[in-house]
Amino acid sequence: MSASTWITRQLGRTDCALTWRAMQDFTGARAADTADEIWLTEHEPVYTLGLAGRREHVLRENGIPVLKIDRGGQVTYHGPGQLVVYVLLDLRRAGLGVRGMVRRLEAGVIEWLESFDISAYGKPSAPGVYARSGGLEAKIAALGLRVRNGCTYHGLSVNVAMDLSPFADIDPCGYPGLAVTQLADFGVGCTVDEAGADLAPILATHLTPEHAA
Repeated sequence: MSASTWITRQLGRTDCALTWRAMQDFTGARAADTADEIWLTEHEPVYTLGLAGRREHVLRENGIPVLKIDRGGQVTYHGPGQLVVYVLLDLRRAGLGVRGMVRRLEAGVIEWLESFDISAYGKPSAPGVYARSGGLEAKIAALGLRVRNGCTYHGLSVNVAMDLSPFADIDPCGYPGLAVTQLADFGVGCTVDEAGADLAPILATHLTPEHAA
């Protein structure tokens, strides 16, 4: 499948639980010839707790709901000003395993950040994308996937221009004291919609079978 055959949907601001159910429904109804899709959204404030997540990583109650979901990983925060990219991909058709897909998603985000002169990198021991902000390592993008019948849903989130303070009430991705950053901290002035429009085709290209990992 080439990058041009992906379907990209701009969903605007959505409720996380409703979008999660829509992804499950889409994945459950897929056929062998169903086109892969990328969904771009931002969510109302919510903490999501992945399959490996432990409630003790939510350090304080602050009025933001906690949603237990079926992606991999621990706890993270979603809110306005953050781009969420859901990747609905037939892994078998793409010739990828989960680890390979994660590496390609990271590579796509890193390539995109380079266009803003942000030097970013992945870490084999801790999926996601990191950059140095104020001299400290900080996470700018988080990843978490679910595979059903050889097809993925969930995806990644990138902090664009948001209130980062809710991250202080959790151990982000299960790591106590993990710093987080965003595009705005590097002087990048783009909207969530603009970020999604730029990033989606890069991710689609990285996930094509012919793309070198």
